[in-house]
Amino acid sequence: MTRLLTPRLPPYAPGLAIGLYGGSFNPPHEAHRKVALTALKRLKLDRVWLLVTPGNPLKDNAALPPLDERLAAARRLLAHPRVEATGVEAAMGVTRTYDALAYLTARCPDVRFVWIMGADNLATFHRWGRWWEIAARAPIAVVDRPGATFSPLSAHAAQALSRFRVDEGDAAGLAWMAPPAWTFLHGPRSDLSSTALRGRKAAAQSFPSR
Repeated sequence: MTRLLTPRLPPYAPGLAIGLYGGSFNPPHEAHRKVALTALKRLKLDRVWLLVTPGNPLKDNAALPPLDERLAAARRLLAHPRVEATGVEAAMGVTRTYDALAYLTARCPDVRFVWIMGADNLATFHRWGRWWEIAARAPIAVVDRPGATFSPLSAHAAQALSRFRVDEGDAAGLAWMAPPAWTFLHGPRSDLSSTALRGRKAAAQSFPSR
């Protein structure tokens, strides 16, 4: 993948607090929207950027729809003035969270970035490349997901970072805290998942209605 010299970022300015919510978004759905808006409100963020990845290194990307299709779908779903879906990772030439975060924090040193993830991702966070360095680069907000309220908190990464956990009542100041710092947010939830939606689509295609 070719890296552009200066990838075009969504609008930003020094002093803004911006949440970074990465994923394949294949397809994007209401649960993604709830995570983004919960983080935007509870963390008192100025913006949320959905980083639609060109390919997740922990998944099989053979059947992954084109980036432009997933970006367009994410933009239709969110339709919020302070949430923007971007494919900037492809322009950077990266697929790993650490590389994207390192680029953004270096290019925008006066922006307060917060990494956002669903609680289901916390359970496998220790498998992400350079996960400890991700936690040391930016505060992290973990947003509750159905079926992932309790078990992720006993996972390896959560235990290793337990002393850096911030009380949910102090989440509004997370963007201004020195990393490592993370919090677990509760809020409106949706049972939808991209895996389930892809399964339904495949089933519908296999057994078309007559």
